[in-house]
Amino acid sequence: MIEILSPREIARARETGALVGSILESLRTRATVGTNLLDLDRWTHEMIDGAGAQSCYVDYAPSFGRGPFAHYVCTSVNDAVLHGLPHDYALADGDLLTLDLAVSLHGIASDAAISFVVGSSDDESDALIEATRRALAAGIDAARPGARTGDLSHAIGTVLDAAGYPVNTDFGGHGIGTTMHQEPHVPNAGRPGRGFALRPGLLLALEPWVMVDTDELVTDDDGWTLRSATGCRTAHTEHTVAITEDGAEILTLPPR
Repeated sequence: MIEILSPREIARARETGALVGSILESLRTRATVGTNLLDLDRWTHEMIDGAGAQSCYVDYAPSFGRGPFAHYVCTSVNDAVLHGLPHDYALADGDLLTLDLAVSLHGIASDAAISFVVGSSDDESDALIEATRRALAAGIDAARPGARTGDLSHAIGTVLDAAGYPVNTDFGGHGIGTTMHQEPHVPNAGRPGRGFALRPGLLLALEPWVMVDTDELVTDDDGWTLRSATGCRTAHTEHTVAITEDGAEILTLPPR
């Protein structure tokens, strides 16, 4: 299903996106050395409930997971990159943490992810995170009415490839609206001029993610957490954007 939202629905999407950006920024400031992943999940639950919103994750049970997810935020550490299931783990100095959050408010969903290092950072982690941010910016720059999803995928993949990272296309960006995951699929590499033609009112969650030296994933015994097959570090950056008459509006920016 591909939804084209009305101006009134886009206004509601801005509220949802602002909430997601605010929660992620709050979690970023609270994620320090010694913070337990289960506390991050609990705080997320409290903030979602406090806003009168609903989690897109807690009851999420797709075919590829061992559902339901039963938590409120994805917490992926170091070699984990996607669907990190919160568990009893205290963050250590130098951990690379990815937080991925999807929330629904007033019937419209929004989805975003941030990666950052807890405590002391290092050049490899900084470069990895920065590559996903630059790739996301390139994808957003390519998003405008009449562009095709392949144009966005090509823009994202070009940045990641130039940075020297292998690209996995099994999981990527997607449409979003009244539900969290919709068509069209927007892989993190592709051919320009191919795919769905973007229209004003379309919401897309664009999410470049990479692993240092592999494009192969392995799944933890929890049935959810996806890790790099080599144990290398990973990073993931995501925004939900609305296609407008003249480009793309980022909905999930943190508060200023």
